[in-house]
This record gives sequence, structure tokens and C-alpha cells, in this order.
Amino acid sequence: MPAEPVAPPAITEDDPGGRTARRLVTVVALAAVLPALYLPSTGHNFFDLKIYMRAMDWWAAGHPLYDYVQPDRVQGALYFTYPPFAALLLRPFALLPLGVTVAVFTALTVLGVVVTTRWVVKPVVERHDLPRFFTLTVAVLLVLAVESTRETLTFGQINMLLVVLILADLLFAVPGGRRWGGVGVGLAAALKLFPGIFIFYLLATRRWRAAVVASATAALATLLAAAFAPSDSWRFWTHELWATDRVGRTDYTGNQSLFGLLSRITAPEKPSQLTWLLLVGVVIGYGLWRAARVARAGDALAGLTLAGLVGGLASPITWTHHLYWFIPAVVVLVGAALEVRRDTVQGVRRRRWLFALAVGTGFVIIYGVVTFLDWGVAPARTDSFGAFVARNAYVLLSLLLLMALPARRPVGAESTAKL
Repeated sequence: MPAEPVAPPAITEDDPGGRTARRLVTVVALAAVLPALYLPSTGHNFFDLKIYMRAMDWWAAGHPLYDYVQPDRVQGALYFTYPPFAALLLRPFALLPLGVTVAVFTALTVLGVVVTTRWVVKPVVERHDLPRFFTLTVAVLLVLAVESTRETLTFGQINMLLVVLILADLLFAVPGGRRWGGVGVGLAAALKLFPGIFIFYLLATRRWRAAVVASATAALATLLAAAFAPSDSWRFWTHELWATDRVGRTDYTGNQSLFGLLSRITAPEKPSQLTWLLLVGVVIGYGLWRAARVARAGDALAGLTLAGLVGGLASPITWTHHLYWFIPAVVVLVGAALEVRRDTVQGVRRRRWLFALAVGTGFVIIYGVVTFLDWGVAPARTDSFGAFVARNAYVLLSLLLLMALPARRPVGAESTAKL
């Protein structure tokens, strides 16, 4: 009798070739999705970067820096709004051809994504013995897929520079007791106001020396800019800083702050300043209390993530490209889920909840709130529950994570801190 054909060996978990093939398919599939995610954002055409460069040309021609204005279909009149120290760093780029500047900003942003993703993911990889190269590659591709990254790249924003400075400081320099710990946070705060929340975070965690160094660094950078451009510096800190209408409509859906949420509820009228200040006070108080407690439990990443979420909620203007802090939140959630014991019903349920929150957060921040939705130029009223949730998705998610983000137990600890 003829011999029956022998079936090929099945690919199992013990088959290295099978694992390699599956990992390759995963990486290729994720990379193939990126163009579809970026396509709607290509219309940005480095809009913000072009404003910076035109403002630098205007300034170099002898005009007051903060007089520069450019019309926009959605936001109306847009001005140069960064602190003078940021203008000092941007001005040399105006000497380069625009295409070269775009290439430099894009390359530095992608490099920043790779470096910071490695920083936040590597401890989880090592702690749980995950495949290093594959996990980091998938993580970088997922970070590139997130709306905040897409908006940073396609608008030509400087956000990843700020993230690099903050993470280098708060993950390495400050916990390591370096004498220069705090310099990164201080430079970031001098470049853009948003990172100032991390000086308050240093105070909340009783890192007194680092808080002093950060404050002194920000002050020295600001004084350097004032020495170079005294009139522009005086004008910024005494007037332009407080003029929120210079950066666009506060009710626009891209503004994912508490003030943006209130503005969409009351549009076309302005929201109550008192109501907003009361909400901001509660969020800052509770959020920094949680951030400090989590940090003292040994989880520096969770602590600074909570502080970043607080900053996004408290700032009057928080554009989608500012909200990098959902990315480390997902890493914290996945890391905490992997640490939960699975030999009890409670442990299984908690593990499922943490993974579900991580996946849900990932879905929201990848789909986003503005990329695939045309909210138009009319006042962004929220006339239905669905519209309210969609237009304020990042605000609501930030509030949820502020309460639910766990602290992972420090390496060597016997039990997870219950925070």
C-alpha cells in the first residue's frame, strides 16, 4: 500500500521559526496600518512649524515678536505664543531652507519616540522576561500610531523634545540623586509653560533640591532670553501669557482640557472662571496627592504620568499633541496587570480590568478625537451625550486614569502597593 502523506509539523509555541514568523507578521501589520492613520493628518503640512519659522523671519526683520499673526480657517487669528526662550532656540532654524528644518524636526521627533519608548518599556521587558527587540519594536510602532504623536509630527511641534527632557530628569537624574536633577524639567518649563506642572510634582514628592534646581534653571533661561529680547520678554510675561485667545478657540474639540470641556458646554459664551478655577484646584490637589503617593511607593513612571495628566487637565489650552502622557499610562497599566497574581478570583478580575483599561486607553488615543472627525468651525456645543463623550474623550479619560492608574510594586517588593 502507498504510504500516506506525512503532514508538515505544526507550528507550536516551542517552534522558534513559528514565533519568528508570527512576530514578523505582527510588525509588518502594524507598520502597514500607520499610513492609513497618518493620511488624514497630512493636510496639516507642518502648519505649526511654518508659523514658527515665519514668526522668526518677522522677528529678525525688526518687528515685535508677539505681533506676528496668521489666519486659520478653524482657529481664526493665530499668533506666536511660545516663551521668548523658545524663540531663541527656534531662531537659528529660520536660517535654514524650510525643507531642511522640516526634515530635522521630523527626524528628531522620531528619534525622541524611539528613545523615550525604550526608557518606559525596557523595565517591563526586563522584569517579565519579554522578547526585547520584538516588544520594543511593537511599542515604538504603537507610539507612532497614537494621535498625539501623529499631530506632533504632522504639525511640526516640539513636544518630543520636552518629553525627552522631562523623562530623562524624572526617570534617571532625580531618582539617581544627580546634582543636576531638575535641569531637564526647568529647561522644558522655560520652553513651554505646560511642563511647569512637574516643578509642582517635585515639590509634592519632596524632592526639594530638584525643585529648586528646576526653578532656577527655568528662571536663568528666562533671564537669558530677557537679556537678548527685553521688550518682547516683558510683553510676553506681563500680557501675552494671559491672553488665551491668541492660541485659538478654547471651545475647539482639539482643546482637551477642563477649560475646553466647560467652553464646549457654554459655547458660544465663555465659561465661568470661578467654576473652572474650583475644578482645577480639585484636580491639582487630588492629582498631585496621588502622584506623590504613587512615586513614594516606588513607581516613578506612574507618578510622573499622573502629574502629566494633571497638567493636561489644568492648562486652559491642551491641544491633542500635548497629551503624550497617555502613552506611559498604558505601559503602567500593562506592567501592573502582568504583576497581578492569577491564583485567586480577585486577582484574575483585577488583571482583566487592568488589561481592559490599557486596551481601551490605547484604542481611544490611537483613533483620537480630531483625526477622523470634522468638527467644523461652528461653536463646539455638545447637544447629546454621545457628542459630549466624543468631544471630551481625552478629558474624561484623563479623569478616569487620575483615579484608576495603579502603582506597580518596586523591584524586590513582596506585594503591590494598594493605592
